[in-house]
Amino acid sequence: MKHIKSTALFAVSVVGLAVIGVSASAMNHGDIRSGFDFVVDEAGVIKLPEEDFRAKWTMLGAWTVNGEDGAEGTHTVYAQPGVAEAYRETGAFPDGAVLVKELRSATTEDLTTGNVSYAADLQGWFVMVKDTEGRFPDNGLWGDGWGWAYFGADDPKALVTKDYALECKGCHIPARDTDWIYTRAYPALKG
Repeated sequence: MKHIKSTALFAVSVVGLAVIGVSASAMNHGDIRSGFDFVVDEAGVIKLPEEDFRAKWTMLGAWTVNGEDGAEGTHTVYAQPGVAEAYRETGAFPDGAVLVKELRSATTEDLTTGNVSYAADLQGWFVMVKDTEGRFPDNGLWGDGWGWAYFGADDPKALVTKDYALECKGCHIPARDTDWIYTRAYPALKG
């Protein structure tokens, strides 16, 4: 009888831990799945996140844009908390995922470690918001499962993008098979 009670208590404990694990997973991704109203208004207009994403979000990875004489720019991509974890679990960006790509000029010079390039002056930000439901079909910022927006460094509150298909999509065509995102450059998505 004592063995049966111990086994039953163990089973209840395991089930309880499993429920806690599922709840923790849901909590970790809850801010993503509950919406993206912190960067999108009711008409689908996108804004740059106000919080310090460099300090509080996950850096997915970075790109260097090269010219003949070295790097011409850097692109560093961030995602709000929970996005990388959700992607690693499912292999897809969850509805409400927000990605911010920060663009900077680059400086290249010879140092004792070799010829190096590094980020310099801020140029602007691209913001992409995952929308699996097609919420804004009549808004030119939305399509192909994402909201697309660009903001210049000179005025971060001024949305520059008017039509994602003309202004954004062309650069992402090579990444169409990975949900329009160059996931190969983002180690945080691989775990």
